Amino acid sequence: MRIHRHRYQKPKLNVPVFRANERIASPEVRVIDEKGEMLGVMPTEKAVALAQERAMDLIEVNPKAEPPVCKLADFGQFKYQKEKEARKQKAQSAEVEIKGIRLSLRIGVGDMETRHQQAKKFFERGDKVKVELPLRGREKAFRDGAREVIEKFIALLKADYPLRIEQPVAYQNGRMTAILARE
Repeated sequence: MRIHRHRYQKPKLNVPVFRANERIASPEVRVIDEKGEMLGVMPTEKAVALAQERAMDLIEVNPKAEPPVCKLADFGQFKYQKEKEARKQKAQSAEVEIKGIRLSLRIGVGDMETRHQQAKKFFERGDKVKVELPLRGREKAFRDGAREVIEKFIALLKADYPLRIEQPVAYQNGRMTAILARE
């Protein structure tokens, strides 16, 4: 059997693609110089010539504007700044995970308290909690009891935190599940 060493790939940074110099398709562009001053609307060829004259690149900053907005800047440095901003934005955004907690139909008080503490720890980290109660064999006939156990667990958590129920208690594929998040 083959071992997959590169199965997990890091997500790429969400950096928009900028067109520069001859790649700009529009016949006319609105030009901003390196100091941020408006130079006005001019034909693309003239703007590219102006950029080369100043040893800069003409970079399309806003292609959706009418006419597109272009800036005179060093393309490599501009691209680096945009990647740096994207990296900083990614670092600031916390990824929310869904953590699972498994209960059983005949769960004891001590085990219920242990699961309660685990759920509290997950909420403290900012994660969501998926409460699931698998039903095996004859237990499938006692869905009402399973629903009561999950609702009792949710009531325990509501005593600690204001909760938002993202997915109400539902039976699917032999298990009762609910997804909870902290408000």
